[in-house]
Amino acid sequence: MGDQPHRRRFLECMGWAGTGLLWTASGGIASSITLDSALAAPHGGAKSAVKPFSFLQVSDSHIGFEKPANPDARATFREAVEKIKALPTKPDFILHTGDISQLSKDQEFDDADQILKEAGLTVFHVPGEHDMLDEGNGAAYLARYGKGSLGDGWYSFDHNGVHFVALVNVKALKAGGMGSLGQPQLEWLQKDLAGRSSSTPIVVFTHIPLWTIYADWGWGTDDSAQAMTLLKRFGSVTVLNGHIHQVIQKVEGNVAFHTARSTAFPQPAPGQGPAPGPLKVPAGELRNALGVRTVSLIRGGEPLAVVDASLAS
Repeated sequence: MGDQPHRRRFLECMGWAGTGLLWTASGGIASSITLDSALAAPHGGAKSAVKPFSFLQVSDSHIGFEKPANPDARATFREAVEKIKALPTKPDFILHTGDISQLSKDQEFDDADQILKEAGLTVFHVPGEHDMLDEGNGAAYLARYGKGSLGDGWYSFDHNGVHFVALVNVKALKAGGMGSLGQPQLEWLQKDLAGRSSSTPIVVFTHIPLWTIYADWGWGTDDSAQAMTLLKRFGSVTVLNGHIHQVIQKVEGNVAFHTARSTAFPQPAPGQGPAPGPLKVPAGELRNALGVRTVSLIRGGEPLAVVDASLAS
């Protein structure tokens, strides 16, 4: 990609809005190429510590949810996995940004694992508040997904020159309350980032947004500013989350924030209604509400081209 214009931020090349998000990284920045080229063509250009790759984000599968907004969340999650399996080039791994289950039941976790296993990819998890409802306040989640993690399930890993940080902001979450990272996790984050070059691309993934979208509904994290201060020195930071079941994006300095839709049901836009929760759409339109999104990088200095297509199409 050495002969193509580069952009400063680490951005998505293509995504399934509602069925997952596919991201590509090259040198910590995105290049102006089409989706087909990004997935199929070999990447050349100048040598970099970051090797091109792609990964997927899925979120809020809510396995076990069986209410009017979606009578069968398992079925729509299977559709998401079928989309993943059909990709012409296999991504390196999947990030699941929480609310795997509806009620933290073993059978729900089992079903989610069996469905996602069909994708044939390694999966990295963070918990949502629905994964912390067992009597052990998250013990079931940690027993299944927390191997090698610290505290309430936070951890980090490196892949092809990109540093990934999994943060937990749903522990002991009060109804309608803001997310919280807590001092022990923030101290760990400071140590985790301390020895890394400021040129290292960082991807943070968590459940509740790390910026305040709508405080009245608890759509934010009360101590996120402390985390953002620690990330300020890095030239490329991408923050991925779920929780709000809709796509909202924000760029602030060096940080690009991206929320993801659920694979189970939509929620109302911030402040549109008395409270958040499953949003029932007219009969036959659920898959339109979940949708498929393609984001392509266009040659030259044009903005990202965003094309949304529903699961029903």
